[in-house]
Amino acid sequence: MDKPAPKARVEHVLKAIGSIRRFVGDGSVEDFDHDIKLQSAVLYQFLIIGEAIRHIDEHILAKYSYPWHIPRSFRNFIIHEYHGISMRRIYFAAKDLAGLEDVMKMILINEF
Repeated sequence: MDKPAPKARVEHVLKAIGSIRRFVGDGSVEDFDHDIKLQSAVLYQFLIIGEAIRHIDEHILAKYSYPWHIPRSFRNFIIHEYHGISMRRIYFAAKDLAGLEDVMKMILINEF
């Protein structure tokens, strides 16, 4: 299987952000706390985000002011510290994706 090109990786991030927004919607943190399927779906999308960003060319990312280590580290945290994840932290991260979405849209426009 061929690996996705950098443009596809950016598109994957944007699609994952859209999915997280659709999944969480206007639901409360309490709703999120009690819905294991929703939690799993959102966690998976965060894994996609972190993995896709890991594979976007560093010279592209370096052009944009964003703390790229955060989504990468968040992916690693979910994978390796799955037993200690606070679902409230995941919920609030899901509500805080505007900055990442904006920069990914800029990359898509400017780089491809």
